[in-house]
Amino acid sequence: MTYSSSQKYLAEFVGTMGLLLAVGGAAVFTLLSVIDPLTRVLLVSLSVGFGLIGLIYTFGDISGGHFNPAVTIAAWAAGRFPGRDVIPYILAQVAGGVLGMGIVAGIAYGNSNLFSLAQRAALGSQTYSGGSAPGAFSLSAVFLIEVAFTFMLVLVILFSTRSNGSAKNLAPVGIGLTLLMTNLVAIPIDGASINPARSFAPAVLSSMWSSGNWAIGQDWIFWVAPIIGGLFAALLDRALKAKAVP
Repeated sequence: MTYSSSQKYLAEFVGTMGLLLAVGGAAVFTLLSVIDPLTRVLLVSLSVGFGLIGLIYTFGDISGGHFNPAVTIAAWAAGRFPGRDVIPYILAQVAGGVLGMGIVAGIAYGNSNLFSLAQRAALGSQTYSGGSAPGAFSLSAVFLIEVAFTFMLVLVILFSTRSNGSAKNLAPVGIGLTLLMTNLVAIPIDGASINPARSFAPAVLSSMWSSGNWAIGQDWIFWVAPIIGGLFAALLDRALKAKAVP
């Protein structure tokens, strides 16, 4: 069974929208909660990890279930994705992410206290201490964690989805649990991007108000670092490909 390019782009659009509903919703809707910070980290991580499992099972056969520009670029660099689809996939992912985060913002707008907190937090945007928003970790630390953990996520994606892999049917589970792990570790550092579309969506929407417009100025690192991490994973995928026995 084959799918048209437009069907693939639509799947990436809807899938990324769903991913941002999961992670953005959990990040924003818990701002008013009285739970401790570690419990909030766990709730956000579980939401995005299990959400991704469901979304990959839903759309994986159509588009590959990327929902992440770093994954798309890495798949192309690994020789497993056509170059002509890279830009359309990224555009679909970004647009879907913005819509998903817009829905989250619209729901938060229904509670003035929650929306005020969401504005100051730039809808749960990622941050580093070198910018105008408060943060405990330096730009270099944030860059390193984004590279390292995007590398881990993309590595799992590339290896678990190999056509001759023994665990291909369980790949969505491994990928989702790996994303859960990356968020558990990285949220206390910078909010955990690991996905340029995940960071761009809240940042671009938050640029509409003064208390949150710091996020768009910091967003570049959450494009550059994840893409670099994904490219490292693509290089390792190429290096560890099995060779045909003569």
